[in-house]
Amino acid sequence: MAYQLSINWPEFLEKYWQKQPVVLKNAFPGFVDPITPDELAGLAMEAEVDSRLVSHKDGQWQASNGPFTDFDGLGETGWSLLAQAVNHWHAPSAELVRPFRALPDWRLDDLMISFSVPGGGVGPHIDQYDVFIIQGMGSRRWRVGDKLPMRQFCPHPALLHVDPFPPIIDEDLEPGDILYIPPGFPHDGFTHETALNYSVGFRGPNGRDLISSFADYALENDLGGEHYSDPDLTSREHPGRVEEYELDRLRSMMIDMIKQPEDFKQWFGRFVTTPRHELDIAPVEPPYTTDEVVDALQAGEMLNRLSGLRVLEIGGSFFIHSERHDTVDAQAMDVLCRFTEVAPEQLGEALNNPAFVAELTGLINQGYWFFDEE
Repeated sequence: MAYQLSINWPEFLEKYWQKQPVVLKNAFPGFVDPITPDELAGLAMEAEVDSRLVSHKDGQWQASNGPFTDFDGLGETGWSLLAQAVNHWHAPSAELVRPFRALPDWRLDDLMISFSVPGGGVGPHIDQYDVFIIQGMGSRRWRVGDKLPMRQFCPHPALLHVDPFPPIIDEDLEPGDILYIPPGFPHDGFTHETALNYSVGFRGPNGRDLISSFADYALENDLGGEHYSDPDLTSREHPGRVEEYELDRLRSMMIDMIKQPEDFKQWFGRFVTTPRHELDIAPVEPPYTTDEVVDALQAGEMLNRLSGLRVLEIGGSFFIHSERHDTVDAQAMDVLCRFTEVAPEQLGEALNNPAFVAELTGLINQGYWFFDEE
């Protein structure tokens, strides 16, 4: 089903985004859960899906990672089952992510779904990403504290908690409500009545990840082979001191590598289209011929993008799933980049270009796009 999200995006971005948490009441009017607890449990049994169980009993926290073989003996209170990137594996759940495309695709992380029984939760903690927590069935109470320096500690090797905090938000969420929390605000969810929650997360890379990834790119592409040079060197009284101007020159060497616009774009395109979680990629067997692709499009078949596939345009270049994609028709490729569901007429004259049809057929055969009928 198509979900209608009632958020005034310009107002929300100005007042709340990365600034302060807020409860958006009835943001999804008439909300219907896209998944059942049994379906979620089934996904948590699959090796490709990142999942975990968190429980709190007799003051003790426990956490374990999937895949799980069964859920026997858990009891009726005090535990939660969580699965990451469900949008990659469950098409109806992926529909929940679509209404958030008012925000840039490159900032989207994934859709995490949690099922929790009364008293279930993962404890008070801080996340370093923006999250929209959608309430599905059941009811949960959420407490959010202010963004202040806080002690973090591990009650279990797999959990990072914070000390108790005074809440600035303390509310029960009902189906269709959304709690938005920016990075750094401590929060804690407590289940009253067996619940499903859907967390649409947006993550920004940190400087360490950027530098590390660019260094890998530099090594792969043999960048930065020039050595430090100092033809203007003069004799000095203190040979054991590195001078400030020498540090500046070294820093400039490093910055100049990153400043090369083409290399920076090529690196970032690959980096940012690499997903953090596995995708459900199924190459087409037997592969389509170009004629079959044209016939399907002429028959009015819609072309759908694999959920979770990262497709971005950066400075006139296109990147798909951590690789640069050279295209013969930038306008048609831009349509595939902009929309996750494409009608044949949107591709226009490109369908009369055999080179573009061959390109598109290759992408479909790789399992990156597929027809409705599949």
